[in-house]
Amino acid sequence: MEYQIALLKGDGIGPEIVESAVAVLEKTGKAFGFTMAFHDYLLGGAAIDKTGVPLPQETVDGCLASDSVLLGAVGGPKWDDLPANIRPEKGLLQIRSILGLYTNLRPARLYPALAEKCMLRPDLVANGFDLVIVRELTGGIYFGERGRRTGKYGPEAYDTECYSVMEIERIARVAFSAAQKRRGKVTSVDKANVLESSRLWRETVHRVAEEYEGVTVEDMLVDNTAQQLIRNPAQFDVIVTSNMFGDILSDEMSQLTGSIGMLPSASLGDGTRGLYEPIHGSAPKYAGTGRCNPIATILSGAMMLRYSLNQNEAADCIENAVDQALSDGCRTRDIAGPEDTELSCTEMTKAILQRIEL
Repeated sequence: MEYQIALLKGDGIGPEIVESAVAVLEKTGKAFGFTMAFHDYLLGGAAIDKTGVPLPQETVDGCLASDSVLLGAVGGPKWDDLPANIRPEKGLLQIRSILGLYTNLRPARLYPALAEKCMLRPDLVANGFDLVIVRELTGGIYFGERGRRTGKYGPEAYDTECYSVMEIERIARVAFSAAQKRRGKVTSVDKANVLESSRLWRETVHRVAEEYEGVTVEDMLVDNTAQQLIRNPAQFDVIVTSNMFGDILSDEMSQLTGSIGMLPSASLGDGTRGLYEPIHGSAPKYAGTGRCNPIATILSGAMMLRYSLNQNEAADCIENAVDQALSDGCRTRDIAGPEDTELSCTEMTKAILQRIEL
């Protein structure tokens, strides 16, 4: 069995962390009897520099022809002054939309070995936490009508939040299905006390909930959710929310797990092809220094094996190798304490590779 994987290394530290994930995936494939053919395509700033656009047609075609897509990160100050329609981030939004990837899964787990890196008091995370944010990915304010105009007080800009019933129904079903395989609880996050789009969101989520016996649903305003994640993250199982709210809340969660360099993500649609990426950015100041953490990208590769390639045992193997490396004291700069030896990106990758059984 050979899988065709599109690599979108992108900008900044993207190439380094993707290469780390590829090394782990290749060794894991050998251990479980499958191979992967990796194909490089341009995205983001790297694509702009070579082709003038953030998403070349060659990249689109390559992704559509692949079994799955592994992404590093895009963007950086080099391209900040470009018009919005050709900035690196525009390419990322476009490829998600073209591939029909309306679901973003962002798991957040506090590893026992990193408990001391959590920003919360030890008594608040004594039993750890394990939750997943199900973020709607192709609708909402990031894709709504936008522009600039002359208003009451002069020049103004606007971005529109808009959701259809269909968009809410399908993301809600993903969340409830995930909860059925976990602890059976969904927290739907909105701003229904203010936004009409959130009132439609809440109504629709509750109607869909009736289809899922054994799963409970609660509503929580986004500002309260931000507080509750700090007070008691263990109370959450599956959080389902809109594009922008999910973006913000998952970054908040990253600080409770020790580092944003620890959190993977999966972007999924109705088919098996997905796009997998760490939730952090391109960190251009660390590019080429070897100081980045490859774990989020490596774990994104594990999610690819699980959700797109149906290689669950191989995914478990990678996740266990990461867990074991952390338990053995392996630390990159972002998760190292004063007495820890800091490993480079390459050294952390080697540590994980050593813990994958052939």
